[in-house]
Amino acid sequence: MSDATAALIRADPIRADPIPADPIPADPIPAELIPVDLIPIDLIPIDLIPIDLIPIDLRPQLRGLRIVARLPPAAGPLGQNASRQRGQGLEFSQYRAYEPGDEPRHIDWKLFARSDRYFVREAESEAGLAIWVVVDCSASMAQADLATPSKDKLSVARTLAAATIDIALREGDRFGVLLLAAGQPTWVASARGPRHRDRCVLALKHAQAQGEWPALTSLQRAWERIEPAAVVVLISDGFDSRSSEFGLQLAATRRDVRSIALTAVDERDFGFRGAFVFEDPETGARMAADGAAAGADFRQRFAAARLQLAERLATGGVRHVEHALDQSLAMTLAQALGAERAARRFR
Repeated sequence: MSDATAALIRADPIRADPIPADPIPADPIPAELIPVDLIPIDLIPIDLIPIDLIPIDLRPQLRGLRIVARLPPAAGPLGQNASRQRGQGLEFSQYRAYEPGDEPRHIDWKLFARSDRYFVREAESEAGLAIWVVVDCSASMAQADLATPSKDKLSVARTLAAATIDIALREGDRFGVLLLAAGQPTWVASARGPRHRDRCVLALKHAQAQGEWPALTSLQRAWERIEPAAVVVLISDGFDSRSSEFGLQLAATRRDVRSIALTAVDERDFGFRGAFVFEDPETGARMAADGAAAGADFRQRFAAARLQLAERLATGGVRHVEHALDQSLAMTLAQALGAERAARRFR
């Protein structure tokens, strides 16, 4: 862990409450993430499919946005960034072993009857670009500002992820979701179409902020599932060095990585007055401090740490955008996705 990251952890105002007379009780552990990638979308009642992750006022601003690929894919006729890749197409290519996140309808049941093992059929398909949205669901993503307690980082991450998927759907590209929190990563396999969009959005809706960023050893499957030249949109608060390391490793192996780092307004401005207890929700470490006295030092260290994070990612080829919770979502998306002309409209 870098010194800059450590500075964030020590002074992270995830919980800013007046010093109590009695110890603060531990928060209950949220329910496990629901493995919705194996739920046939046809079996989900329509009233349970979330349609509210993208605010009404944001939808019109998405119409002019597109995902601009930075890595040249092979030629292909479909999608705004077309490429020829293995997938679910027309011409059979190969079998591969079933993995959690694959759709059951792609299993070759005749081969299962003969071998008693699950295999997925892959085919050569003229397919658009693959878009992967990776969302940090660690406990620090539950941070919200005191002025807007219902708007935490994870809710903003859900909206950014759902908007990215909506753009990919419109462009005819494939898209998938990776949720990272305590325990095993949750995958929603890459596919395309409105029904798959609903499956991804359902997974986002059920995501809960809990635990720490998983160990990088548990993410080895990412190099099998996230193909080279895919666009990876990594949405995190950047407090754990493993999140940036994961993005850098993907970029080093020819994935087109975009990083959106979320910051609460209270973290950026640190406008606390009076005595507070600041708690790191992932480690439980606490620090009592006077908000006004600690403000100047915290703001300086926080800004330095964010600058160091941005420089480290840029050096590794990752397109990095900072997003405070009071900033325009459309502008952040335009900058992260490479739609620079559209980004100028939102300034």
